[in-house]
Amino acid sequence: MKKIFLIILSAVAFSSCSKEKVAEKKAVHTTENEVVLNDTQYKNAGIETGTLEGKELASGITVNGSIDIPPQSVASVSAPFGGYIKYTKWMPGEHIGKGQVLATIENPELVQIQQDYLLAKSNLEYSQKDYSRQRDLNQSQASSDKVMQQALNQRNNHMINMRALGEKLRIAGISPESLTANNIKRVTTVVSPIDGYISSVNANIGQFVSPADKIFEIVNTSDIHLVLKVFEKDLDKISMNQKVIAYTNQEPDKKFEARIVLISKDFSADRSVLIHCHFLNTEPHLLPGTFMNAEVETNNRNSIAIPDGGVVAFEGKQYIFEEVKPKTYRMVPVKIGNSEHGYTEVSGLTPEQTSKKWVTKGAYNLLMALKNVEDEE
Repeated sequence: MKKIFLIILSAVAFSSCSKEKVAEKKAVHTTENEVVLNDTQYKNAGIETGTLEGKELASGITVNGSIDIPPQSVASVSAPFGGYIKYTKWMPGEHIGKGQVLATIENPELVQIQQDYLLAKSNLEYSQKDYSRQRDLNQSQASSDKVMQQALNQRNNHMINMRALGEKLRIAGISPESLTANNIKRVTTVVSPIDGYISSVNANIGQFVSPADKIFEIVNTSDIHLVLKVFEKDLDKISMNQKVIAYTNQEPDKKFEARIVLISKDFSADRSVLIHCHFLNTEPHLLPGTFMNAEVETNNRNSIAIPDGGVVAFEGKQYIFEEVKPKTYRMVPVKIGNSEHGYTEVSGLTPEQTSKKWVTKGAYNLLMALKNVEDEE
């Protein structure tokens, strides 16, 4: 019986020691928003501390807008004389170079224009010779001034007619200089006026298109720019060539730098003005219409700042950790401002607090340790 009692006593003592060791591994929650780390936790958390610093950080305003392209980078392609689509192979999203054939179009009217041009050219050649002959006769007084003037007028009329028809041929994509009676054709080509990507295709083989129909739309995405909306209250802070840092909702950590190149001169109905910015760096996935947020830097100011690794967000608020004593930390709410070059502006602290030691790295690990203790309690 004595042996059994000793065994039970030993088991109880061992169990008590084990619980103490387990408890030793856990962080201790002393007061609200305060946590104490043991040696192992402190080592694993990678905590670094330091004092708050005065930093020259850029201040700015937060705006939003979208990616746009200038008019010269968008082309709506149509058939100037209409006709039936004989050939096309393009799909939206494909890249096309300037001058590449988009489609071929058949139109009997083209045959008539070519015929009229060649006849006008022939008539001009004849009238030119007739005018030269009448001029020579007039100089030798063998012909009247009236006859010479009629010949000149006839030549000028044929020249006007030929040149006008030649311009029609150029619009249709036919070179009048190379046109002869042996190469008259009823099919013409429609070519891309710019280099870019096809954004829409609105016709198919066999379809009749009129001159007013938009067959293709082509967009040159290499010249995208950012259009931002700035409200009247912030307009005095905006100027040409200001730095803009933009980002998308999907990738807020990926920043794109831009510069203001144009400020609109009129207000919209909501008392805002559009500003246009050119990107200094872009990526292929930035397409026209993409919504973007942006920070417009206005000026630099001396701010109390902490390294980014010392700031954490929890339940919609921002916090930093004060080092109360070695391995003991208190979570303190703050307001944050701009971030630049690895530092974030903080405010809402008393002058006495700013002189204390604060966690500059590993704040997120402290937040997790603190919240884990609260959950266990």
